[in-house]
Amino acid sequence: MTVLPERPGPRRIPGWVGSAGWAVVAWVVALAFFLPVLWMAVTAFKPESAAETWPPQFIFKPTLSEFRLAVSGMGPFLTHSVIATVGSTILVLLLGVPAAYALSVYPVKHWRDGLFFFISTKMLPIVAAIGPLYVIALHVHLLDSIWLLIILYTAMNLPLAIWMIRSFMLEVPSELLEAARLDGAGRIREIGGVILPIISPGLVSTALICVIFAWNELFLALNLTVTNAATMPMFLISSVPQEGLYIAHLSAAALVASIPVIIVGWIAQRSLVRGLSMGAIK
Repeated sequence: MTVLPERPGPRRIPGWVGSAGWAVVAWVVALAFFLPVLWMAVTAFKPESAAETWPPQFIFKPTLSEFRLAVSGMGPFLTHSVIATVGSTILVLLLGVPAAYALSVYPVKHWRDGLFFFISTKMLPIVAAIGPLYVIALHVHLLDSIWLLIILYTAMNLPLAIWMIRSFMLEVPSELLEAARLDGAGRIREIGGVILPIISPGLVSTALICVIFAWNELFLALNLTVTNAATMPMFLISSVPQEGLYIAHLSAAALVASIPVIIVGWIAQRSLVRGLSMGAIK
């Protein structure tokens, strides 16, 4: 009886090769996303004559003249953006925590319908609602008001925040909640003393996402405000002149406008990573 030789199995790729390959892919993707930001930062330090050249100049004399022009008229826009962003984020957390609690720890009746209703509000194109919003704001005397932006930014970010905070609350061990109830803890003490300390990284990540969305929002601010509540995105629009060169000036203004969010993200980076990874491993 003839014994056939065994066929060699497929060669296995060493684990370090696969890890190195994924690392290279990750770096390529990261650099691809970061390249426009780097280009904007470099262009901001160029004089306008060097910023408009093609092919681009990589050797030039840096200047801060465009930053001086950008900062000179930024004050009111920055103030309005800070007030609208911080105010709406605080309201989102104050409303989102009890709503998420009622949809996770103590689910209310028809909680699935409530969750779907919250997220369905994000499906409506904002351009379809701008007409009714304008009429309502006109009749309640809130046009060109910072309070209008705070209310709208809260409504804009609240559905997403409720979904995120609910997912964090579902990760709280039920044993801790039962122990708190045996100790006589009420609802407020249970939320403030047990749940919030555990999900604090998740709250930070939720707040940061709300800050980014509110800070970058342009459509509502452009159509419902003029001067009294103009925000930083409108400042970028005003930085573009009707004629002449403006690439370096716009790059400097965009870089200055993005610095506050970068600083907030850098400060909260540890909590942000922990919050976004909550629930990823069971």
